[in-house]
Amino acid sequence: MEFLLQPLTLLTFFPVVGILILFFIPSDRKDALRWTALITSVITFVLSLWVLTMFNASNASLQLAAQYDWIQVAGWNIQYYLAVDGLSILLVLLTSFLTPISILSTWTAVEERVKDFMIFFLLLEIGMMGVFLAQDLFLFYIFWEFTLVPMYFLIGIWGGPRRIY
Repeated sequence: MEFLLQPLTLLTFFPVVGILILFFIPSDRKDALRWTALITSVITFVLSLWVLTMFNASNASLQLAAQYDWIQVAGWNIQYYLAVDGLSILLVLLTSFLTPISILSTWTAVEERVKDFMIFFLLLEIGMMGVFLAQDLFLFYIFWEFTLVPMYFLIGIWGGPRRIY
């Protein structure tokens, strides 16, 4: 359980809490779905501010690292390795700041399948956080590919006039 209490792991995967709550809210309660997603994303932003307070800008190395051996096969040592540096902290803050704004901007624009939209949006936030914090190439690739799944559905279902669904 120590793994889950690492600041960067908590920041990356906190939206899972909101997703789990969204699963139990009926689809016809659109305002409850929107508020749950918004509150989850605001808490994620607060967590990113907390990470910023622990970040030492005068230190040019990786900070707040969460590093665990993950997969060891045939000489490959794939690790769960999250850390933050001067550039990634800015991208994490930007992502966590824009997510609640994006949810607010879709408040009245998305009227159909609101539950699915909010779940996909929070999944996208998880993927983006992971992309900016991953320090292992394999983990980065997993997060990068993971972002494509919710993005595909968000664009395909709620995209412009040429949407798929």
